[in-house]
Amino acid sequence: MAQWEKLRQLESVYLTQVDELYDGDAFPMDVRHYLAHWIEGQDWDRAARDHDVAMVLFQVLLENLDIQHSRFVQGGESFLLQHNIRRFKHSFQRYQEEPYNLANIIQWFLAKEKEILQNAELAEQVQLLQVQQNPMETDSQRNIERKMADLKNKVQCMEHTVKCLEEQQDEFDFKYQTHNMEGTTNAAEKTEQMKVLQALLNRLDASRKSMLSGMGMLLDGAEELLCVLVREELVQWQRRQQKACIGAPDSTCLDQLEKWFTTEAECLFQVRKFLKKLEELMGKVTYEHDPVKKQKPALQKRVDSLLTSLLKSAFVVETQPSMPQGKGPLVLRTNVQFSVKTRFLVKFPELNHAMKVNVSMDREAPLVKGYRRFNVLGTNSKALNMAESMSGGMVADFRHLTLKEQKSGGGGKGIHDLSLSVTEELHIINFNTEFLLHDMSVSLETSSLPVVIISNSSQQQSAWASILWFNMLCLEPKNLLFFANCPAATWPQLGELLSWQFLSSTTRGLESNQLDMIAHKLFGKQQSYDACKISWTKFSKENVPNTNFTFWVWFDGILFMVKSHLENLWKDGSIMGFVSKGKEKTLLKKKRRGTFLLRFSESIRDGGITFSWVDYSLTGEPDVRSVQPFTKVDLGQIPFHEIIRNFQILEEENVPENPLLFLYPDTPKVEAFGKYYTEKSGADSQYIKYIKTKLVFVSKENTLEAKSPMYSDTVEGEGSGPMNPRYGLGGEAFDEDLNPTLQEFLNDHNMYECVDFLSDDTTFLEGTLPGLPFTAPLQPCE
Repeated sequence: MAQWEKLRQLESVYLTQVDELYDGDAFPMDVRHYLAHWIEGQDWDRAARDHDVAMVLFQVLLENLDIQHSRFVQGGESFLLQHNIRRFKHSFQRYQEEPYNLANIIQWFLAKEKEILQNAELAEQVQLLQVQQNPMETDSQRNIERKMADLKNKVQCMEHTVKCLEEQQDEFDFKYQTHNMEGTTNAAEKTEQMKVLQALLNRLDASRKSMLSGMGMLLDGAEELLCVLVREELVQWQRRQQKACIGAPDSTCLDQLEKWFTTEAECLFQVRKFLKKLEELMGKVTYEHDPVKKQKPALQKRVDSLLTSLLKSAFVVETQPSMPQGKGPLVLRTNVQFSVKTRFLVKFPELNHAMKVNVSMDREAPLVKGYRRFNVLGTNSKALNMAESMSGGMVADFRHLTLKEQKSGGGGKGIHDLSLSVTEELHIINFNTEFLLHDMSVSLETSSLPVVIISNSSQQQSAWASILWFNMLCLEPKNLLFFANCPAATWPQLGELLSWQFLSSTTRGLESNQLDMIAHKLFGKQQSYDACKISWTKFSKENVPNTNFTFWVWFDGILFMVKSHLENLWKDGSIMGFVSKGKEKTLLKKKRRGTFLLRFSESIRDGGITFSWVDYSLTGEPDVRSVQPFTKVDLGQIPFHEIIRNFQILEEENVPENPLLFLYPDTPKVEAFGKYYTEKSGADSQYIKYIKTKLVFVSKENTLEAKSPMYSDTVEGEGSGPMNPRYGLGGEAFDEDLNPTLQEFLNDHNMYECVDFLSDDTTFLEGTLPGLPFTAPLQPCE
């Protein structure tokens, strides 16, 4: 099904996200809708890099708009539709000189659409998981529902008690006034009347005491319930939100909490109403030792305190600050718009549009030398309303805020002499509003989770690492000096976090054997990794041994590569990915000839993937071979499944052969990848031209000495030991005596004896063989 059709079938909450995506003028939704099939069939990624391709697509886009306009005219469509199509075409004319900018915009919108679809799919999976809830969680919710029902029942009973009390008092008051008006002189009759009045007064006093006692018990129940809601349920939701911000598949829906908060608030306001009624009754009838006069102030203070606590806790940040094109939430860039949504969990219709929320920044900034300050620009004041929430909640959705750094002459001054990088400097966005209802006024405040503010996109990767580390370990959301004394993470914590990154990006997390490989990379061989710890410095600051990049840069590079080029293969489990070289050999040597697996490179900064396969010698010895890893640049030219499909080597009789037959453990290659193949195959494939312009190095495990001992590096996937160089052209592997043209070229350029298995940082030299362009990682002799 086409992507646009899938979007149109989503639930309303995701359709709203689509509406927000196309809210601006960058790319009209009308054009996306009417040209959906054509738009999704074009290679916008290539057009964004190739001016000629972009110009062709630009011209075809304008032609399609003309065709669509003609259809509207012929079909008698509204004049407005005809006008809009003409207006859109005129608007696109501004890309005439730089059509690749339009291609880049369209590519970005298609990617965002895909993210919405993935979020909807992930939410559906989470919902399915929630069907089988943890029994403890179910019991907890049932307990709250039981207590809530008991509170509501007590309030209803109290309401009946108030009415009965009022009737009793009216009866006493009537008889007392009648007694005074009649003014009987008969002593016996007067005594009898006084006895009746005294009995009525005693009963009224008992009723008042009973009601006040019942009200105290009602408030006991309300306080107990409030503690559960505020100290347990709300805290747990806040922790789930923290984890969801860094990829955890936790539900952050507030509808249930809103229902509970609203119900308790209604009950407490009813109690205030009862107390007001008591005061009114006491104004009409009071007496010595009146319990209302003595107990009402304490009850009033208590109910107001409970309500204040409830209302203050009910003001939350429902959606944490995020940029539309960021790596994740809580990383903001100066002068780039971001959005954030607050919500008031006490849903009273009479408050709709009545509470104004204001945004501010760093009101409690730490006293750190050089600590930056920012101003919040844009629409930074909005009213809580029910129109901006799909569930009808009371929200203020800020969509167009920006941050601008204050020029304070060298930064802040303070007592802390700390050295924090820009991406370790944490900031908080504050929100405040005023609750005013039924003569009760309460100032409400809430704040976002700490955000990292950057000024350049190059800082985004490091900033996201800080957000991951903070929200994985810190349970104090206002700890802005967290990185001044940063705790270490245990391997179970980090392993779960790393799995969440893949789960949130591709809907498939990491398996235990993949996590074991990563743990081995970080900690070496251990019997158990549960007690192992990794510091913040080792995670994101110190380079991995023998490389020029950190663990996080390596991991994030792989994640980006998978998300951009390998998502389908990752999701269906075709990519083993995180597997060590030694483990790779152990697995393949036990399998039949042609069995191969896909593994991520450990030495490429921005992510690389290779495949290794097993062959057998004439004596039956297993021989594991690998190719030099493919990077995201390679995968941008040709899909990885097409590389696997068309890869060939030349064996002894110069007969091309594809050595990749069975995806580990034993799935036939066509069965594993056939669903991704293009219609054309072999020499007709559109990707052959890419394969034929690349030398692919194939390693061969043997005991022969290498041609040049001075180069002993091994290709990805190989262990130690000398290698016999073989050259792969177009995915084909050659012994040096099998390609005279290549051999002659290498001899002429003094390269022949020095070509060997080169490391990933080998310089690429470009040249031309007779009739065959090539780009090869060759290294000249000294």
